[in-house]
Amino acid sequence: MAFGRNEITISVYAPALKGDDGRPLAIVRGMERALPGLRLEWTTSEKEDLIPLPHRDDWVASNRTDGGLPFLCNDDDDHLVTISGWENPNGLAEDGAPHFETHAQLPLDANGIAAAADVLTAIGEGARAYWGHATPFNTAVEISRQTVDPVRKPGVPPRGLPALRFPDYIRSPEIPRRLGWLNYWSAAAAQAIGFPDPARDADLLARSRRTATGGWVVQLTDAPLDLDNPAHLDALKRAYERFPKIGGRAAP
Repeated sequence: MAFGRNEITISVYAPALKGDDGRPLAIVRGMERALPGLRLEWTTSEKEDLIPLPHRDDWVASNRTDGGLPFLCNDDDDHLVTISGWENPNGLAEDGAPHFETHAQLPLDANGIAAAADVLTAIGEGARAYWGHATPFNTAVEISRQTVDPVRKPGVPPRGLPALRFPDYIRSPEIPRRLGWLNYWSAAAAQAIGFPDPARDADLLARSRRTATGGWVVQLTDAPLDLDNPAHLDALKRAYERFPKIGGRAAP
């Protein structure tokens, strides 16, 4: 697999934080449990110097940088793991309400691949998220190019993939804006897009798991999604065809 950047990106979208919200710390602790040996006990200075955090939990609980979760990482440049989160004032749907989004990075190596579903689950559940995904970086960049608009972002989606719409065309924040390799769908998100249908989703269900809150983590391909692989590209196209509401392409 020829990726320009050797990482798995995780993006998770949730309701905005409110008051003394325990979700940031729940996300960090859950991520550490999901990846054995991981300690997210460092941050960086403006000059990108590594700064240890001997009281990490207190720091996370009290620090609301950008209305979310301040940058954390491990101390391993060869197997870098990072996480941060912030409040985005723009909405995920036509109601325009702000949301909390969390972004993490795992190495695209055997350990990162093996742990990716558990890490995505931990972040999604800890954030009490609507939806999210974990996808190799270069594939995620291509998928992001599916979102187009005649005025705001003209263009043609890559590789014959369907055009996705801007959030103000999406009816509710539970409807995912896009697909990825591993997809976290809350119970509300799964219901909104009609998953699962046992008669139609046997292949997806064979690679899916339930979460503790009744949501799902749905894996499109056994190996990390690589759009240079025709079988992987076909799997992504089939998933978009199966769920036309994703990306605001169909009315509810």
